[in-house]
Amino acid sequence: MRWARRLTRRPRIGGVDFGDLRRLAPVSSDWGFDRGTPVDRFYIDRFMRGHADDVRGRVLEIANPEMTLRYGGGRVTRSDVLHPVAAPPPVTLVGDLATGEGLPEGAFDCAIVTQTLLLVYDVHAAVRTLARILAPGGVALVTLPGITKISREDMDTWGQYWSFTSASARRMFQDSFGTDNVAVEAFGNVLAATAFLHGIAAEELTEEELLHPDRDFETLIAVRARRRT
Repeated sequence: MRWARRLTRRPRIGGVDFGDLRRLAPVSSDWGFDRGTPVDRFYIDRFMRGHADDVRGRVLEIANPEMTLRYGGGRVTRSDVLHPVAAPPPVTLVGDLATGEGLPEGAFDCAIVTQTLLLVYDVHAAVRTLARILAPGGVALVTLPGITKISREDMDTWGQYWSFTSASARRMFQDSFGTDNVAVEAFGNVLAATAFLHGIAAEELTEEELLHPDRDFETLIAVRARRRT
């Protein structure tokens, strides 16, 4: 009976102890950087470590070459940094992912695009650009937000348009790269998503908690897409 189920729920209905999370502002307003490593950065680093061998040759990254330097090492022969407006070094290219303006065709062996496509309104065009600017056999390593808060600075500067699922990411990249050339991973669970929204750092959870998979709480989506040879 319904009343019996209510009495036997654990925690008891109406008796959830929210503790430090019963608040209308997040624990950290800085994504958790002020407490350690943000949860999405933990997942991004894990994805990039798993595909470090793809970071080679001429590598394109957005805004700064952090991942190129961290994971490419001596395999990188040239590092390019893309920005949508003119900016000082390390920016080497000014261009538009949606239109492809300013980006050479077939030039890059690897493109690292972390947490960027949510800021591009014509996201399908941006994925087509990635396929076009890669050399044959080149690889795009892309991360996308699933469950996330708004990045207020980016929203006010560029516009934040999208959150993704593994299904939307897979279909979007397969349309441009082909079915057999796209691999998609999803990271997260209800605890990790809650921690991320509150800005609780990855170090405040265990690795087992962070890596527990739950397909219903995709916090970060990661894509490896390879251009046909």
